[in-house]
Amino acid sequence: MRILVVDDDAAVRESLRRALGLESYEVELAADGAEALARLRHDLDIETANSDATGIDAIVLDVSMPRVDGLEVCRQLRRDGNALPILMLTARDEVADRVAGLDAGADDYVVKPFALEELLARLRALLRRAAPGDGAVLRFADLELDPATRIATRAGDPIELTRTEFSLLELFLRNPRQVLTRSVIFERVWGYDFGFGSNSLDVYIGYLRRKTEAGGKSRLIQTIRGVGYALREQ
Repeated sequence: MRILVVDDDAAVRESLRRALGLESYEVELAADGAEALARLRHDLDIETANSDATGIDAIVLDVSMPRVDGLEVCRQLRRDGNALPILMLTARDEVADRVAGLDAGADDYVVKPFALEELLARLRALLRRAAPGDGAVLRFADLELDPATRIATRAGDPIELTRTEFSLLELFLRNPRQVLTRSVIFERVWGYDFGFGSNSLDVYIGYLRRKTEAGGKSRLIQTIRGVGYALREQ
């Protein structure tokens, strides 16, 4: 697996290069967003010309950088149709900052200063979620999700999902009508239980509800107060 680390702090880049290398990852480095975008677009050109080329599998991306910041890198990659897993690094822990990163297209985030074990756990979870699933189309009511093509629809209407939203919806569809606790969802989707103090899950549930309920469609993701969530009809 090859990881692109993007951070304007040379000490952080070198620390992550060593740590990821010890976990048997191949590591590429970029000092800012412009360099990262150029590197990724160059990779895309090579892969288009050579089907055997091995490119980047995930990105560890700092938010605050000169020239092009991490948020803009996310936006440009998603506009280009690039679905690589993105783990964002940020020194800002306000809800609005985290939501901005998720809205820009990041799949997960780690707040600086971070524990290396947490970063590695989140990265492993992103790579697991990026792996192809089985080919069976998942259905509940008028909601469908195809793990093979990563296409989701509701009553025939397409639903555009980020990687994390897709993984979360897939978990619900594989466990219809079952109550999934917050801890179980965190472990299955993020690979780490962040506890009741984290609102990451609530943010993503809100995103999924807005997308699956567009056009006045009924709610399928129900809150089980004090426990978690369940996919069931009202």
